[in-house]
Amino acid sequence: MRNLGYSLPVLTVLFAMIALTSCQKERSGATGWAYNDTSNGGFERPPFVEQETGPGLVLVEGGTFTMGRVEDDVNYSWDNIPRRVTVSSFYLDETEVTNFYWLEYLAWLERVYGDSYPEIVSKALPDTLVWREKLEYNEPFVEYYLRHPAYRDYPVVGVNWLQANDFCAWRTDRVNEIILIREGLLVHSPESQLDEDHFTTDAYYAGQYEGEKAAEGVQDLRPNMEFRNVKMEDGILLPRYRLPTEAEWEYAALGLIGNSYRELITDRKTYPWNGHYVRNDDNGGKFYGQINANFVRGRGDYAGVAGALNDNAMITAPVYQYAPNDYGLYNMAGNVSEWVMDVYRPLSAQDKSEFRPFRGNVYKTKVLNSEADIEDKYDYTVYDIEGVKYFLTAYQKKSAGKLTDTDQNLLDNLFTYIEQAEQDLKARQEDDAQQRIQDGMDLIVSSDSKIAPDLRQGISKYIEHTPGDLREREVTVAENIDRRNYRTADNIDYTDGDYESSIYFRNEDFQKNDNRMYDSQADTPWGPSTLVSNRTRVYKGGSWRDRAYWVIPGTRRFLDERQAKSTLGFRCAMTRVGSPVGFSQE
Repeated sequence: MRNLGYSLPVLTVLFAMIALTSCQKERSGATGWAYNDTSNGGFERPPFVEQETGPGLVLVEGGTFTMGRVEDDVNYSWDNIPRRVTVSSFYLDETEVTNFYWLEYLAWLERVYGDSYPEIVSKALPDTLVWREKLEYNEPFVEYYLRHPAYRDYPVVGVNWLQANDFCAWRTDRVNEIILIREGLLVHSPESQLDEDHFTTDAYYAGQYEGEKAAEGVQDLRPNMEFRNVKMEDGILLPRYRLPTEAEWEYAALGLIGNSYRELITDRKTYPWNGHYVRNDDNGGKFYGQINANFVRGRGDYAGVAGALNDNAMITAPVYQYAPNDYGLYNMAGNVSEWVMDVYRPLSAQDKSEFRPFRGNVYKTKVLNSEADIEDKYDYTVYDIEGVKYFLTAYQKKSAGKLTDTDQNLLDNLFTYIEQAEQDLKARQEDDAQQRIQDGMDLIVSSDSKIAPDLRQGISKYIEHTPGDLREREVTVAENIDRRNYRTADNIDYTDGDYESSIYFRNEDFQKNDNRMYDSQADTPWGPSTLVSNRTRVYKGGSWRDRAYWVIPGTRRFLDERQAKSTLGFRCAMTRVGSPVGFSQE
């Protein structure tokens, strides 16, 4: 497979093949009409070989495996009982996302949004205070870990689940943008990409990106048409970068492809490496006896003895520090735990499907205008207004008796904006409602109040969309009247427990067909506190602060999607379209 940036431009091959096939009059097997023929209407059959491998990715060939517990359930949680599932082929990052990749992301945000929307940059900042522990001296990590070049190739931490998803979306757009530049369709012009005018894949597909073009487009074979944008049907732009599902991550970590002969899995695995020991058991090998990953060997032993440091890492380690597994993936055990897409439920093993198992589907669609065209993209920042209200209410409560008159006046004005925004939402004036919140942010920026930085940082965490994003909405039951595979948009709670097991067991108002196990109000950040809600996400793998038990791929833990840890990072995945193994291996 071709690696991005090192291949013959796709469009050069595409035009050559179109010219060849047009001479040969390739025809439809259904109708007999010739493809790529203007006189026949110009329906195109672009040449396509296989999906291009994006930067940093490794192809993980899918298959069946036993997902779940392979060791004693030391916590007696019984939330990962073994069951056989099938995972489709997909791509996964070779390593965890590093500090340097994140600094590249921050630099782009600063350049594009820094002047007009500095709160967007604030939202993306990792929480460096996750390093603080009450009885440890970790201030050097607070100050240096993210930005000092000594740590540039170490995994980024202090990133919550929402921030990780934002990074994946940004990475998708930057990779597809450089593909179009490489193909000679767009001009590399970073200085002209500001605010909502920057490139996004969705806006380009929708015809709403007006960036500087190096060419009019690709040849359009329809009658009376000359050029067009690249379409999905061309197969040139890549699918989205995203977080892996729990099943994908666990499957990739095990790397059973190295332990099988044809359809026979010859050796059972406990860890991502061969054998059932945490040390290298290759007798006579260069690394014989050394620890295979970065984790805690025992009480108070984070690295070994001076002069013979075993894992060579007191905290995290560079992302290429240890040997890869059989898929070529580094640090699928130890170093940092990693976010995955799934919403956590203790009974996921019993509820999820056998094919591509996942809990967390919330189906959305593009917003259309009255002419059935995609609505114009956002030219302003979209906030979770109820979330902003929750934050301001909680901040005022926690600051009671400590606020100056200037501070209180600022908060009062912000609450006024919130009330006006809520009234606008009731009147279905979303644009006006969001403008109220932006006016509040402008007021914070111009304020002399000492709490202004806290308020700006806190409100920025409730940004849902940024200028340049296309408008989306959740699907409705009304538009799915005749569907049988799904009706509602939010399927996180699907088959989630039963009436007798729910917290509403004695509530007469509870609808038995709701099937809800957990407090619905906990689904929002302003609802009651609960450990398990629709905002609770799974994370996998062990970290530099964990014992060997958590290095086993089948273990699972959970955390609220807005929280972060010094032991938690992530890596991106990408869907594999078409052949599961690649054209060269078929």
